[in-house]
Amino acid sequence: MSQESGHVYTHGHHESVLRSHSWRTAQNSAAYLLPYLKPNMTILDVGCGPGTISTDLAKTYVPEGHVTGLDVPDIMDKARAHAASEGVTNVTFTPGDALHLPFPDASFEVVHAHQVLQHVADPVQMLREMRRVAKPGGIVATRENDMSGMVWYPEIEGMKEWLQGYMQVARANGGEPDAGRRLHVWAKEAGFPAESLTLSVGTWCFYTPEERAWWGGLWADRSVSSNFASTALKNGIYTQEGLQKIAETWRRWTSDENGWCTLIHGELIARV
Repeated sequence: MSQESGHVYTHGHHESVLRSHSWRTAQNSAAYLLPYLKPNMTILDVGCGPGTISTDLAKTYVPEGHVTGLDVPDIMDKARAHAASEGVTNVTFTPGDALHLPFPDASFEVVHAHQVLQHVADPVQMLREMRRVAKPGGIVATRENDMSGMVWYPEIEGMKEWLQGYMQVARANGGEPDAGRRLHVWAKEAGFPAESLTLSVGTWCFYTPEERAWWGGLWADRSVSSNFASTALKNGIYTQEGLQKIAETWRRWTSDENGWCTLIHGELIARV
């Protein structure tokens, strides 16, 4: 994604953010798409981050095809290094803007994005671009958080306030944190007929001690160190003390042996 187009990635690429992104695979983050793939397909992965989903798709699901990952320049080296470490050669990474994709019309059989539309100022324009570069008969696929549907246990003091603050920060950056429930509406506005759309819901769930330590720990770190923190301070949504309290809230949840958290994602398959 590019800030030149008027949208800002809420989290940035701090280590605590990449810790989350690097965990993502095709299976845990794009399972809804996998039944549609064939070994020789060409795929564009918009907003590919450190390239773990892109590389997994190339290695496991389209070994005779090719995957192109696109994101901001400062993450490309990490994506290329990951692909090289996996010995995957049928994936390439290129810098670019999600709202102005640098490819001709009808370039790819599948155009995919994972948790990108929620961060852009004009998700309809991004879907139009994804549709433009997809071949006739191809697929546009996207999976997006619906943050209001996030559920946790137990009811740790401060968690509701964190979620409210997160929503404010995301919207201050021009995004929509409840993107999952809006995908079908945005797709129709982008020119996809209603009958071309297939909708589903996917979840992540964290509850083992290891999962809690990882998930809660990265959110505690994001709260004080990532772009989330600087945006929150800049817009007066939190003070530095308030951000520290958020981090402490997440650590309390992490240390609770009964801790459980799930996120829901809206999923969209749109036929071109």
